[in-house]
Amino acid sequence: MQIGLVGLQHSGKTTLFNTLSKNSSNPTAVKEEAAVEVVKVPDERLNHLTQIFNPLKQVNATIEIFDLPGLKMSDDNKVKITNIFLNGVKNNDALFYIIRGFKDDTIMHPMESINPLRDIEFLETEFLLSDMAFLESRLEKLKKEVLKSKDEKIKKEIPVIEKCLFHCEKELPLRTIHLDENELKLLSGYQLLTIKQLGIAINYDEDSISTVDGDIAQFKSKLEKSNATIIPFFAKIELELCRMSEEDQSVFMKDYGINESALSKILKTSYQILGLHSFFTVGEDECRAWTIKKNYTAQQAAGVIHTDFFNKFIRAEAVHYDDFVKHGSFNKCKEAGAWRLEGKEYIVKDGDILNIRHS
Repeated sequence: MQIGLVGLQHSGKTTLFNTLSKNSSNPTAVKEEAAVEVVKVPDERLNHLTQIFNPLKQVNATIEIFDLPGLKMSDDNKVKITNIFLNGVKNNDALFYIIRGFKDDTIMHPMESINPLRDIEFLETEFLLSDMAFLESRLEKLKKEVLKSKDEKIKKEIPVIEKCLFHCEKELPLRTIHLDENELKLLSGYQLLTIKQLGIAINYDEDSISTVDGDIAQFKSKLEKSNATIIPFFAKIELELCRMSEEDQSVFMKDYGINESALSKILKTSYQILGLHSFFTVGEDECRAWTIKKNYTAQQAAGVIHTDFFNKFIRAEAVHYDDFVKHGSFNKCKEAGAWRLEGKEYIVKDGDILNIRHS
C-alpha cells in the first residue's frame, strides 16, 4: 500500500512525513523529488499475539509513505503540475492533502493568508483541471486512431474516457464515479489525480486544539461531494513526540488533550478509504499481520500469503482474535465452538486468525 502526501509549500507536509517516519532530524527544506519511507502499521492485537506465542519474529503490516514535492504557485496563482510530481503520484493508492491551518508570521503562506477550506478547494480544482486536460487530449488522440486502426481496445476505451470527462465537467472528482473492473483496468496506466482515494489532514498549532473539532465538522459539511475523510493533526507537537520515550509521549499527549497520534490517524484513515483490513497468522516462527481488501474470501487471503496457497487451497482454520483472547487457546476455542473450518468462499473478517490447509 502506497500513500502520497500532497500539499502547497509551507503546509507542514515534510514535518508530518518526518513524524510518520519517526525521524525528527530530517530537513524540512523544499525537495524536487519524492522521498519515501516504509512505516510499520502498529497493531496492539499483533503485539498481544506475539506475547502469547513468543515467536522468533513479529512481522507488522507496512505502508509506504511518499513525501511528494511541494506544489509551487505560479505568478497567475495556478499550480504547476510537473512530470516529476506525476511520476511520484502515479503508483500511490491514495493521496493525503496536507493543509495548513496554523499561523506563523515567519513562514509565509503561498496565498498570503490561512484558509484551509480555500486551499482544499484550490487543490481539488487544480487536480480536476489536470485530469480534464489529460482526458480531452486522450479522447482526441483515440478518435484519430480509431479511424485507421481495428484495435478493439481503442473502441472500448473511448466511451470510458467520455464517461470520465463528462463527470469531471460536472466539477466532480473521479473518485466519486462508478467504474467497473474493466473500466478501471482501461484507466490504470494513466496518471489521473482525482481517481485516487483521498484523505485530508489539516495541520494546526497548539493554540487551536480547543477549536479543531468544530472546524473539522464545518469542513466535512462543506466538502461532502469530495468523498474525502478529514482529520486534524499537530505537526510541531508530534515532531516533539518523536524525541520522547513511549511513556513520556503518553504524558505529553494527555497534557495537550491529544488522544491519538498523527501516525495512527493517517494509517486508520488509509485503511478506511482504501477498504482494507487485517488478518493474522501465528506460530513459533512468526506472528504476522496481513493486509487485505474487505470482502476477500479465505482463498484470496491465502493467495496473499503465497500463490500456491491460493491454487492448492483446501480449507482455512479460523478463529477471531477476540474469541482467542477470551478463551485463551485454540483447544479451548474448539471446545467453545469459536474455532471453525471454513471453505474458499468464507469472507475473512478484520482480526481473524487463519491457518491455511493446502495440498
